[in-house]
Amino acid sequence: MMPDFEKGNGLVPAVVQDHRSGMVLMLAYVNRSAWEKTLETGDAHYWSRSRNEIWHKGGTSGHVQKIVEIRLDCDRDTILFKVEQIGGAACHTGYESCFHNKIGRDGSVTLVGKKIFDPEKVYRK
Repeated sequence: MMPDFEKGNGLVPAVVQDHRSGMVLMLAYVNRSAWEKTLETGDAHYWSRSRNEIWHKGGTSGHVQKIVEIRLDCDRDTILFKVEQIGGAACHTGYESCFHNKIGRDGSVTLVGKKIFDPEKVYRK
């Protein structure tokens, strides 16, 4: 069974979850080529909308995502990747999860989660 890439003009959202803790690590998009590369290699591959190219998660940082399980929703238009997050951080800003900004009902922002690495050192910015 394949995702229905036609519904989203070639892209399907992928929710990425740590297979042990259940923490949601990130949301990304997958096109047919990224889907096939993920299945072929066992590492998560996505479509970068900003760079307009396939992106091997962790290809630069070394923080790759090893696929443990893949689930497809009932409409086949959303993917769930359960992954082993190598290096402990999914976010390019160094945090364990991309969802590290907690928004209060009053609009206040609190940083939550652990910062695992310094992105300036990892990406040599």
